Amino acid sequence: MRKIAPDRLYRALLSLQTLEECDAFLQDLLTPGELEDVIQRLEVAYILAQGGTYEAAAEQTSASATTISRVRRALYRGAGGYRMLLDRLEGGNR
Repeated sequence: MRKIAPDRLYRALLSLQTLEECDAFLQDLLTPGELEDVIQRLEVAYILAQGGTYEAAAEQTSASATTISRVRRALYRGAGGYRMLLDRLEGGNR
């Protein structure tokens, strides 16, 4: 089986110019459940980065303890993607 490089997806994401384009692409790309999961994970990351607790993240997002734990691990020991995006959003792009 041929390994598929992620470059095409990355370039596609970088080419999106508006919220409407992003919404249309993600709705086509992901199932409604997958999209909700991605949205939930980003919200959990936001809550944790603001100093929120597991309990606050669970209450505000209905995320499972497993999801919160995975997001926390990625936020504090991952590749830095969550932190980079959250920092950019905090910079006034909300």
